[in-house]
Amino acid sequence: MTAGKLDRRAQFRRYVEIDDGFGTVQSWEDHGDPVWVQLTHVSDSEKWQAAQVQATVTSRLRLRWSSFAADISPLDRVICEGRDYNITGVKEIGRRKAIEITASARADQV
Repeated sequence: MTAGKLDRRAQFRRYVEIDDGFGTVQSWEDHGDPVWVQLTHVSDSEKWQAAQVQATVTSRLRLRWSSFAADISPLDRVICEGRDYNITGVKEIGRRKAIEITASARADQV
């Protein structure tokens, strides 16, 4: 993977529970610094659910392998180009060469 293909910035987010003195507050907080990724849209779809149409886009994000990237899981989220993606899969490409993330987002977010 060449540096020229890593042309988008992505921010990973992690679910946290914080005690605010009154109880537990659930939130998503930035996890690490923004990283360079290669973004490829692989499919889009529409679903009818509860009398509403929901359009989604499925994308793949590739980033260089690092200990930070290896720690990313489907429990995290990623924001890229204004879309908030739910991570559905994470796999290593090669031997510590890259990480490929499959994620989906609502198509009407941007």
